[in-house]
Amino acid sequence: MANSRSWKKIFDDYKILDHDFNESPFPLSATQIKRACQKFKETGEKEVRVLCKQDSRESRPEIFKNNNLFLLPVKNGFYNIIKGEGYVDIPTIKSEVMVYSSRLEFPLTTTKIGDSEMQHLDYAYAASLIRTFTKDPSLVLTIRGRKYTPGFEFYVGKQLIKVSSVQTEVDAGYEGKNQVVLIEAKNFNAKNIIIRQLFYPYRQWQEQTRKKVVTLFFDKDHDDNVYSIWQFEFSNPNNYNSIKLVKSGRFKIDEK
Repeated sequence: MANSRSWKKIFDDYKILDHDFNESPFPLSATQIKRACQKFKETGEKEVRVLCKQDSRESRPEIFKNNNLFLLPVKNGFYNIIKGEGYVDIPTIKSEVMVYSSRLEFPLTTTKIGDSEMQHLDYAYAASLIRTFTKDPSLVLTIRGRKYTPGFEFYVGKQLIKVSSVQTEVDAGYEGKNQVVLIEAKNFNAKNIIIRQLFYPYRQWQEQTRKKVVTLFFDKDHDDNVYSIWQFEFSNPNNYNSIKLVKSGRFKIDEK
């Protein structure tokens, strides 16, 4: 990893490996990161946003991998380094691809321009695939873009994590009569993702609505136009690692 050198210096400067991670997370601020890395020349070696982007197990710096650590934002400009499992596998869906008939009465042309996560998700919603997968015809798009969380607490193992006003972003959120569906979309066949990308929006909207909050992960295969959807849930909202897969499916959309 290009930023492994930076993180080694951060760990050395603040003697992070001397900390007892079984007792508590290690608090680290953006200011401390900048101070430790100020003499590095490359953006990827000193930019806090880049250094703290660790969205998959593989994208973690070596010192995190070797010590079973991961990073979570807990407040604007503040982070916790935590010991434990920070990621969830996105399992291969082994069931047959289902041909799904679009509910639209006409084919869409504008959705075929470009190749972004957002447009693939919008197309799946327009064709009513999202409504069909969730068995909720009442869903309408109501959430998109960046928002800040209210305060909440949770555990990773025995470690208490306190979060306040952390920026989150969902690719799309839909509200129906009885539930709110949040979707994290990727465009590159992710094998695992940091649980935070599902957990923080889930806790955020659980605090702000009395409706059931449902969390989906969405992926579109580049080669054969297959849309894959996984539904996850947290059996204990106060336990970061209580995530489990509920159901999944692969679909090809057949336009009329």
